[in-house]
Order: sequence, then C-alpha cells, then structure tokens
Amino acid sequence: MAISSVADGRGSPDDRWVKIDFQRALTAPPGAHEVILVRHGACDPPAADGLIAGRSDPGLNERGREEATALGERLQREPVAAVFASQLRRTTETAAPIAAPFELRPSVLDDLGEIYLGEWEGHGIHDRGSRGDPELARVFAEQRWDLVPGAEDLDGFGARVRRGVEAVADAAGDGTVAVGVTHSAVIAEFLRQITDSEPFAFLHNTNGSLTRVIRLPDRRWILSSFNDAEHVHAFRVDTSGAGELSG
Repeated sequence: MAISSVADGRGSPDDRWVKIDFQRALTAPPGAHEVILVRHGACDPPAADGLIAGRSDPGLNERGREEATALGERLQREPVAAVFASQLRRTTETAAPIAAPFELRPSVLDDLGEIYLGEWEGHGIHDRGSRGDPELARVFAEQRWDLVPGAEDLDGFGARVRRGVEAVADAAGDGTVAVGVTHSAVIAEFLRQITDSEPFAFLHNTNGSLTRVIRLPDRRWILSSFNDAEHVHAFRVDTSGAGELSG
C-alpha cells in the first residue's frame, strides 16, 4: 500500500482525504520523515575484563568492517540528509562509511545506545548464551530484560529509545532520509512501540541490516521494512569469489 498524497484542500493532513494506490510501493507522503535504522556491523565478544566505564564497547571485527563497507555502498543510493550513531564504537565505526559519500559527520546520540545489562553486560551474556544458561533462556522465553540483575529500567529504556529515534526523524525532511546506526534491542523496542508487538518480536535483526520507518505528519509511525540484509549477503558473495554466502 502506498500513501500517494495527503491533503484536504486546505493544506492540513486529514485521514478522510488520504488517496491510496494499492498497487504502488509504500512511499512517504509530503510532510513525513523517513528513518533508516541500521544495526551495527559484527564485533567479537568482549573479554571477561573488557568493560569500558561499565559498558561493553568492542569495535568491529573483520566481518563487521565488511558489513559497514557494504552499508556505505548500499546507502549511496539514498538521499541521506543526516547520520547518527550511539556512543558505542561498533556504531560509530559502522556509521563512518555511510556518512563519507555525503561528506557528513555522524552525530552521536546516547539515546540510541544498547540496553544496559547490569551484571551480564559484555562477556557475561555471551558466556551464558554459549553454554545454554537457563536464566538467559528464561529472559528470552518471558521476553523481559528486567530479569537480568542490575539491568536498565525498562520504562526508562523505552523512553530514551523513543526520544532517540524521534530526534533522528527530526533531521529528515521531504525527499530525504536520516540514518540512525544503533543496536538490536533498540530496534526491537522501537518497533514494539509502533506496532504493539511482543517485546522481543523484532530482536533478531541481522548485523548490517536496514529497517525503514516513516513518521507521518500527525506523528504516527509506519513500519516500511524490517531486517533488509540483501546488500550484506551480496557483498560477501562478491568478495568471496566462491559464490556462497558466509556466516
């Protein structure tokens, strides 16, 4: 479905007068703000003593750098007006090749940072995942980050995620998009808010993937696409020479 125009003849948005062409691709109507949410490239799990100021902050690994390069090439097709990243290295390193073709400098938004996992931050959650820890299994079964000891308050997390993505949207305008390079739990939480999904419904998004959301003139949000990773797979095929997907 595509919203082909939004006007009531007096210049103000009005749902009663929305013209819809069901055969066209979804496009942002005049006055809307389109955001591309990017999950950062892959990184290695931090060492047990690898926290920085209490946070897990690894940089990209080799695969992650390839994913960032693929993102930069893919997003050159887009009318990018601004690029944002969280305060963590894996997002700023991913954002750099996206911003470079547009001669932009990525802006840092702490509100786009990954959820803080308290006692499990960094190495802890990776260790639990690798050994099939029942406490971690419960977190995923119940879809509740607040089961993690010392984790970030969920209401506070949700509020800052919304604030962060709204700030990214503010930087877009008619005919342009703004890019926010962020983290899997942030993407999942924002999509939960705008779709009323289960909390972890969108948590499993691919490193280097694109998710598109549109803020309408009345500030409602539309999910346009989720977890688009075609460019990442294509890049791996092109560079491997083997014709197979890696990872």
